[in-house]
Amino acid sequence: MRIWLNGALTTDALPDFDGLGFSLSEGLTETIRAVGGRALHLNRHWRRLRTGAAVLEMHMPYGDGALSMAVRELLADEGGGDAMVRLTLTRGPTPRGFLPPRDGTPSVLIARAPLPPQQTPAELVVSTVTRRNEYSPLARIKTLSTLDSLLARQEAIRRGADDAILLNSQGRIAEASASNLFFLFGEEIVTPPVDEGAMPGIRRELALDCFPIVERPLRVDEAMEAEDILLTTSISLRAAASLDGRLLPRSGILRDWFAQAL
Repeated sequence: MRIWLNGALTTDALPDFDGLGFSLSEGLTETIRAVGGRALHLNRHWRRLRTGAAVLEMHMPYGDGALSMAVRELLADEGGGDAMVRLTLTRGPTPRGFLPPRDGTPSVLIARAPLPPQQTPAELVVSTVTRRNEYSPLARIKTLSTLDSLLARQEAIRRGADDAILLNSQGRIAEASASNLFFLFGEEIVTPPVDEGAMPGIRRELALDCFPIVERPLRVDEAMEAEDILLTTSISLRAAASLDGRLLPRSGILRDWFAQAL
């Protein structure tokens, strides 16, 4: 399998052991869905990537057009089809130390992988081992560091569930371990606002454009009354079957609605 690395397709790629991306997880990532060899929503992905680079004060070595061309080149080289494409941006080789240099040459790696199989409805629990810090600017960009999410997912598995909902510092719902959340109450669809700690997801943006969704803070006791819950990422829509053992009476309704429009 070939990858796209800093301007060219190659099979020769080694980890950047001298970079802060490897030693401190200082970097950004985007995961993009491709259907029939065509990558979806690239402009939205590049806008979020640029926002993250600005937060980290990291230079973007390629413009949107060049990145889109790289993704298309990689997909064509790998035979098109349905796939997921992961782009990783790091600061590149850097001197030892904690503070990143002001100059340097950032590194961009793009790789293709098969789409994961469609998942069964998820059994959800509310995480107790960690919380999302809604005050951190990192809560709104896709960094390489996902250890809080990993802890939450591990807790879910230990408790016999599939995924965990993370609360924010105020005890309100932020998101799942790696997904945005949508809740159905009657005919009202609710999702936590970004300033509650929710990642500004690509499918989340699209859903807000397509449906009359209410963005508001959501308490756990309110969520326990939801009739359905949907987990969304840029590559998947996953229904929820239950929350903390309570079965959702209309499980799958939101997934059906969203699948028709997104």
